[in-house]
Amino acid sequence: MNVLVLNAGSSTLKAKLIDTEKPEKPEPLLSMTVERIGTDGVTHESAVATVLASAASSTHRVDAVGHRVVHGGERFMGATLIDASVEAAIDACSQLAPLHNPPNLAGIRAARSALPNVPHVAVFDTAFHARLPRRAKTYAIDAAVAEKHGIRRYGFHGTSHGYVAELAAKHLGRPLADLRIVSLHLGNGASACAIELGHSTETSMGLTPLDGLVMGTRSGDIDPGALIALLRAGMSVDELDTLLGKKSGLAGLSGVGPDLRDIERRAAEGDDRCRLAINVFSHRVRKYVGAYAAAMGGLDAVILTAGIGENSASMRQRILQRFDFLGLVLDDDRNTDGKVTHERPVAEISGETSRVRALVVKTNEELAIARQTVTVLAQLAPPASAPVIPIAVSARHLHLDRDTFARLFGQDATPTRYKDISQPGQYACEEKVNLIGPRGRIDGVRLLGPLRPKTQVEVSRTDEFKLGIDAPIRDSGQVAGSAPIVLEGPKGTVSIPEGLICAKRHVHMHTEDAKRFGVKDGDEIEVAITGGPRDLVFGDVLVRVSDRYKLEMHIDTDEANAAELDSGKDGDLVYTGVDMAKAEVREKRIVS
Repeated sequence: MNVLVLNAGSSTLKAKLIDTEKPEKPEPLLSMTVERIGTDGVTHESAVATVLASAASSTHRVDAVGHRVVHGGERFMGATLIDASVEAAIDACSQLAPLHNPPNLAGIRAARSALPNVPHVAVFDTAFHARLPRRAKTYAIDAAVAEKHGIRRYGFHGTSHGYVAELAAKHLGRPLADLRIVSLHLGNGASACAIELGHSTETSMGLTPLDGLVMGTRSGDIDPGALIALLRAGMSVDELDTLLGKKSGLAGLSGVGPDLRDIERRAAEGDDRCRLAINVFSHRVRKYVGAYAAAMGGLDAVILTAGIGENSASMRQRILQRFDFLGLVLDDDRNTDGKVTHERPVAEISGETSRVRALVVKTNEELAIARQTVTVLAQLAPPASAPVIPIAVSARHLHLDRDTFARLFGQDATPTRYKDISQPGQYACEEKVNLIGPRGRIDGVRLLGPLRPKTQVEVSRTDEFKLGIDAPIRDSGQVAGSAPIVLEGPKGTVSIPEGLICAKRHVHMHTEDAKRFGVKDGDEIEVAITGGPRDLVFGDVLVRVSDRYKLEMHIDTDEANAAELDSGKDGDLVYTGVDMAKAEVREKRIVS
């Protein structure tokens, strides 16, 4: 499929025509930029016409159009087919991105008018961050004010962060769902992203693209009190907006301009302002790397991408030096030679002994947009024969390894089968333990058998607050870096340093079920629950496929309560129906 990717700005239209069926040829079939929109009679309509005329002269057909849209607000959690309602929603987000969404929308309308019989898909910069944890997206201001005005962290550069993370995982030979990555998109616009087990869990840009790192002309982090002081000193809102967005960052610090190459040259000649600009830029990035490693409870890799990240070896060296305490050791020779191209998109710049890998990764947002466009179009006709999926509502429970079981129940004890549960070979046990946290305890938590290689305790968010512990959301078995908990049994008490999690909602599928739904192990889908007391759509539902599995969706008691489903008692599993005609694969982030 040939996808025309359009990135419409206020004064330029960037276009690339990409053949998505030939991944071995990442170079586009057509690449062009139309400039001076808004002057000399050039409009978005005429710019689109110029692009289409060029495509026609090259004899390449256009099968679909993918549009970059900066802000998707609360509504858009993934790429979506554009219709009138989507256009209206993009327009409504213009107040949050006044410099970006209006020209994005103008490009969409011009392209839809010129190509009315071709599907158009919007791909949002904010979508990758749409499911940020509440603790990460919430600003500490009056909640009513925040809700009224939509004040929260949205994050940007998501298309780039998601794309380079998948390339990094492939290079490392590990599933993205197993990795903790700090992705650094460093260009004229710059942002950091904590990608924990395949998902954005923190990012430096906030309500707008002004927040976070130092950028070409944007300030990044600044004390809100400084802005109030400037307003009280007589600066107008528009003047302040211009200062923060167009006269700050590297340009404002250096007095030279936003181009790092010019700043580095002047710094080498002794210009103190340019030297300061470089130091402030690198210092701010280093702070975010350390903070995000702490927030994720560990770090597997650091990615550097975009104009500065891909091309400035000296800035990479400044950013990544003195991270030995995290297990990251930079190799100077590899860093100097760390060139990336579309044919060789990943270069490793960490040393042989480095536990944390440092990677330069070439971003390709246009290719990512084209691929997401194809994915959206493939979802328009879900398989009609897909069966109904039963739901298992699981109360808190635990799995034990043999040593922990013996310490809790006695050296000669063995698990006592209470009753079988739905997944083949799994059963509930007579044995129960008590969970003890710093704030409270939960008694009578049922053991599930058989015994496992690692101890794992699964609780809901409500249980977390009762215990006083912050447990991460994890897929079953991913206990490394999770929360500690004390287990109390009839024969003793065991303190486990990690193993307490909130289980990620998921669907077990037999191999044949996965074929019918058109998904594979590691995909994520949205599932619509209908027919009960309250219809509800669950996102980020992980697909787990095995010949051993029986078709079934697993959610915890909090999630069941949200849909007003009977959650059962005492760890039992209760079943109801799910209308999978409304389920769709949203994103495939897992790299096999």
